Amino acid sequence: MKRVHHRGTENTEKKKVMNKKHSTTLLNQIRELIADARSTVVRNIDFVQVWTNFHIGRMIVEDEQKGVQRAGYSEQLIKQLAGKLTLEFGKGFGARNLAYMRQFFLLYNERILQSPVAKSSSIARNSIRQSLVAKSIGTHCKERGQVTAENNGENTKSLISKSCPPGIFTLSWTHYLFLMSIDDQNERSFYEIEATSQHWSVRELKRQFNTSLYERLALSRNKSKVKELAKRGHIIEKPEDTLKQPYVLEFLGLDEKEEYTETELETEIINKIEHFLLELGKGFLFEARQKRITIKEKHFHVDLVFYNRLLRCYVLIDLRIGELTHQDIGQMQMYVNHFDRNVKLPEENPTAGIILCKNHEQAIVEMTLPENNHQIFAGKYRLLIPSKAQLRKQIESVHIS
Repeated sequence: MKRVHHRGTENTEKKKVMNKKHSTTLLNQIRELIADARSTVVRNIDFVQVWTNFHIGRMIVEDEQKGVQRAGYSEQLIKQLAGKLTLEFGKGFGARNLAYMRQFFLLYNERILQSPVAKSSSIARNSIRQSLVAKSIGTHCKERGQVTAENNGENTKSLISKSCPPGIFTLSWTHYLFLMSIDDQNERSFYEIEATSQHWSVRELKRQFNTSLYERLALSRNKSKVKELAKRGHIIEKPEDTLKQPYVLEFLGLDEKEEYTETELETEIINKIEHFLLELGKGFLFEARQKRITIKEKHFHVDLVFYNRLLRCYVLIDLRIGELTHQDIGQMQMYVNHFDRNVKLPEENPTAGIILCKNHEQAIVEMTLPENNHQIFAGKYRLLIPSKAQLRKQIESVHIS
């Protein structure tokens, strides 16, 4: 009897362990499902809003094009729609927002219709009619490389292929509201690409626009490279690609009229290194401040040392508050040579040096450096945001065909 009782107890314990494992497994599976569902909703809620607003704009434009030529018809139509939609769905469908949706469709319609996905799936006509739930599930499953169970007799993947083209809209509606305020199509395209690839918040997008990032990059490029900005965004393939003219350091809080030393400028940059890294651009990692190098028992100090993971090279920065001299350029050449010969690894690319100064004569820079120079550069900095109009005039004068 004792043996039987022992076996019964043992079996009971095994069942408890198995039940506990099953319960834990089930709990983990449910947790994963809920976590995935929530992350899917977060990723897709902005897209669904943008996609919906695009098609509301399409419907308004198509109604206008049905032969109604009355003056003011569009404005009257939007007012009528706004009143009824707001009454039924609440905020978000006022006349101003509907006008933005109409503008959004007009600005982006051509790109949508010309996309390979749009041509193959007739999305411009049918997408808004598909289930938004199926859309979210399908996008999530597509990201995970899975084929889902059928939804109401129709495979979810096919729903997505018809209604939810990947990569068409990559930002939130708030991003697009700001982008629509940019008149120049090339500039608007550039900021859309950069906001997507760099995961800019709306606040960061506005900061980059207000500091004229597009114009400052354009000033450091030839005409063909400027065209690439609108098509590919800011692509970094060589050290020259990182340059801006000028660099804007308005976040330091220093007044152009104030007197400050190079040490004070450096200290403010270090105190706000995150902002400075954003201003430098893609791929920069901070390594050291006042990096000491020793040559024949003489000590020198590089103001700031960075590493760029895209270029796979060190980037040295020296700060100058006055006019750039040929001695400054020679000193940077020495720093670069030292890093190339004693610091960088064989598989890494040659070191780049940037001298940030308030002003410099390009002729002196070009005469001091070798003609095939691809390592040392002079860049101006400004403590106040430059005028976009002034920068555009400079671009026109530099890039006259």
